[in-house]
Amino acid sequence: MLNSFAVLNRWLGKRMFFVTLIALLTGFNFNLPHFLLSQNVTLFCFIYLTFVTSLDIHFKDLLRIIKRPILPIGMLILIHAVMPIIAGGIGFLFYPQDFYTRLGFLISSVIPIGLTSIVWTGIAGGDVVLALVVVMLDTLLSPLILPAFFSVVLGQSIDVNYSQMILELIMMVALPSLAGMALNDLSKGKVDKFSQSLGGLTAKIGVFFIILVNAALISPKIVWGISILILLGVILLLMLCGYLVGYLASFALRNRTRPTVLTMIFNVGMRNINFGFVLAMTYFPVAVAIPVTLASVFNQPLASIFTWFALRNAPKEQNLIQSTQVEKEISTKY
Repeated sequence: MLNSFAVLNRWLGKRMFFVTLIALLTGFNFNLPHFLLSQNVTLFCFIYLTFVTSLDIHFKDLLRIIKRPILPIGMLILIHAVMPIIAGGIGFLFYPQDFYTRLGFLISSVIPIGLTSIVWTGIAGGDVVLALVVVMLDTLLSPLILPAFFSVVLGQSIDVNYSQMILELIMMVALPSLAGMALNDLSKGKVDKFSQSLGGLTAKIGVFFIILVNAALISPKIVWGISILILLGVILLLMLCGYLVGYLASFALRNRTRPTVLTMIFNVGMRNINFGFVLAMTYFPVAVAIPVTLASVFNQPLASIFTWFALRNAPKEQNLIQSTQVEKEISTKY
């Protein structure tokens, strides 16, 4: 049974673009029941996704990254220094007279990394441990980074509930990650059979649900027209720049490996759009929130496209291992 789930999991992993596309179209065009839109339901999905992803990680892997913090810090510089400069340049190029839209671009570029970047990193074959460390470090430093950003851009700070954000990080990333790593170490690596079969399959279903809910939430806020289509094009350009910056910066690494490159691409490219939307809607005019909200149209689909490209261009040896390793281990065990 696990063998069948493993095959289906890999099959679905190579077709995540269609998963995200179907989820977006469903969310945009159908009214979902109220209970499905509950924050608690999506919170559970995030917790489960992080837990399953962590089942392949050992504590020694986590220590490996912590002992060498230069790379995570460098990625944070790319996210919170390089990307805002690019966002500001794109804003002045396309919307020189629209301060609110430019501010929306800036907020989209400076908000914390999206939690699903961990999942996409795992699906694409990146360094999940590095992704976990960068996401946790980024969120923990946000109470320092965001006030400094708003002080520079607006000349004043805003009172954001950072304690709530950190609490959500602990619930969605830290605790399930530690639980998954602990279970992996206690089982001596045997639980990875679950994460590569039924666990991985259900995690991808969780990604589908998260995208569907986000699409359903933003759909009423979009009034389609020429101006929105142009804005979507500019947002797409900005988000592609994030992936490109992550990729180009990887050439500066002394030991440039495929998993590290993939991790940099997803971590620098993806953002926590849900947090950005709440931030913009709470403290700024609606015009500021529109670019942030529309970024969610591309956040997950772009990740699925880059994942498809990464899997399609994976080394033949890696594809061979992924195609046979799980079946052999499961058939031997069961």
